[in-house]
Order: sequence, then C-alpha cells, then structure tokens
Amino acid sequence: MRQNKAMVTVLFFARIREQLGIDRLSLILPQEPMTVSRLKQHIVDIHNPDWSDILMADNVIKAVNQEVVDDNHSLKEGDEIAFFPPVTGG
Repeated sequence: MRQNKAMVTVLFFARIREQLGIDRLSLILPQEPMTVSRLKQHIVDIHNPDWSDILMADNVIKAVNQEVVDDNHSLKEGDEIAFFPPVTGG
C-alpha cells in the first residue's frame, strides 16, 4: 500500500543555518522517488532560489538519520536529513 504523502524533517547546521536564516524545515515530499539531490532542488524551488549556491555546493555534508550519505541516497517517510558545512580541523 502506497502512502500519499511522505513527511521528512530537514535540519541545517552551523554556517549553512546562518546563511539560510533557518534551522529546520518539515516537508511533504512529492510522491515520486526522492533522493537527497532531488530534495535539495525541491527545497530551492519551494523556498528561495538564492539557497541554491549554499545547498548545491560540492563540499556540503549530507546525513540521513545521522549517517553521512551521498546525493543519490533515497529518502523515505520519517527521514531526518541534515546539511552541514565542511569540517575543518588541525
């Protein structure tokens, strides 16, 4: 049985949170299969085109349910997706 709407939580941390001016979103995903890459584009499309450079940057770290993933990772109902700036250390 297929659910009509999948709800996910999107979290933004550190510099990304500051740049976007928001720390979290609750989103209903389109019915089509959704990946992290497609989610980023969906967020830009529905919220602010200026967010594209921030979310689409190659060095942004993505995590789903507290596990680092790549842009091709598939999303499902209830997932928590987080975006982090690159980590620097020394």
